[in-house]
Amino acid sequence: MNGLSLGEKLFIQGGIAQDLRSDGRKRLTYRPIYVETGIIPQANGSARVRMGGTDVIASVKAEIGRPSPVQPNKGKVSIYVDCSPTAAPMFEGRGAEELSTEVSVTLQRCLLGGKSGAGAGIDLSSLIVVEGKVCWDLYIDGLVVSSDGNLLDALSAAIKAALSNTGIPRVHVAAEASGEDQPELEISDEEFLQFDTSGVPVIVTLTKVGRHYIVDATSEEESETSSAVSVSINRKGLICGLTKRGGAGLDPSVILDMISVAKHVSEQLMDRLDSEISAAEAVEEE
Repeated sequence: MNGLSLGEKLFIQGGIAQDLRSDGRKRLTYRPIYVETGIIPQANGSARVRMGGTDVIASVKAEIGRPSPVQPNKGKVSIYVDCSPTAAPMFEGRGAEELSTEVSVTLQRCLLGGKSGAGAGIDLSSLIVVEGKVCWDLYIDGLVVSSDGNLLDALSAAIKAALSNTGIPRVHVAAEASGEDQPELEISDEEFLQFDTSGVPVIVTLTKVGRHYIVDATSEEESETSSAVSVSINRKGLICGLTKRGGAGLDPSVILDMISVAKHVSEQLMDRLDSEISAAEAVEEE
């Protein structure tokens, strides 16, 4: 975000140094989180998450596909994020395309692990129908409606909420097939299996401003950052992904400390998110 005066920059930096940010939060406090689920009827699952002025939507579409020959016992998941040009001034022109690609790749890396599937936050083996022949392909689409900082954390929360809202049709294999032939399938229109999100991580981004780091940075705070580290952590406290942004280098000891802080913060974030998801699903069922 451009256009901050020197006085505004010093105010932001000074507040963070004193553990009192411009909006009254402490360094490691998130803005209020609001969740809505089931907002897109045509999708298998969907959710909207708001963190302050950041507003994002995630939807999940499940389609029958064929497993990769390299990973015959795993389904496939793809993630794509669209940054609306009206969400923030920096999204206008090619800025939106570049950010969409960067965010999509980062989410893919943090939630799905490496190409081998090792360290994946989403259990790809649960998407198999017939090993080597039939699987579910999940297409996760994110939309940035408005942006006031901390996009990765908000999008990962929306994806987790959308997956918890996802129902995958029950599949009955009517007849096995030999060789390369595809088996006959009966896909239910009435019975759905709930997607297991117990292993799906959240992303905690620690943004370094001066000598300190903060969570859930606003756009103004992000404009003052020297670097940021995003850590994808699941309920067991295991790291599923890690990415760094910003040109300033970080000492390895600082990164280790940031990971430790992110792990602590992730527990509080997951508790709040799970509570909001449960409340949203209760409203949806009414």
